[in-house]
Amino acid sequence: MAGFLSIPVLIIMVILQIGVASQLPLLRGTADLVLVTLVAWSMQERVKTSWQWALVGGFLVSYVSALPTFAPLWGYLIVTGLVRIINRRIWQTPILVMFLMTFIGTLTVNAVSIFALRLEGVQLPLLQALNTIVLPSALLNLILAIPIYALISDLANRLYPVELEV
Repeated sequence: MAGFLSIPVLIIMVILQIGVASQLPLLRGTADLVLVTLVAWSMQERVKTSWQWALVGGFLVSYVSALPTFAPLWGYLIVTGLVRIINRRIWQTPILVMFLMTFIGTLTVNAVSIFALRLEGVQLPLLQALNTIVLPSALLNLILAIPIYALISDLANRLYPVELEV
């Protein structure tokens, strides 16, 4: 059921990302609500559907964005893999992992997007892109990390309740 729930949750996040977050830029960077949601979902210990969520989120963002086809999908899959690896190693401090992986995920998704744009022939000055797009986006994502983590953690706890020992 959690795999099917990814579709409405991520559609809502894409709508909010397009309708609200894109209208509140910091310099030229905007928040990536789908990325932060995927990081928060992948961090949940009992969740088994993080890869499905990354696929759904990647396809949705690929469909609505002007980026080269499947660039967001690859970025989200890489970030999901990194979160799953890091979360197993640093499992005692979820807030620290959330901040760290949100920052690393923002850098990764933007690096994949810049690489895909360069393959398409778009010339982006890397330093200018870093200063005006990537770092402001990372700051906005970090600001949204705690509220989204709280919402996604609550959703995961409802879908995967802790089993009590009798």
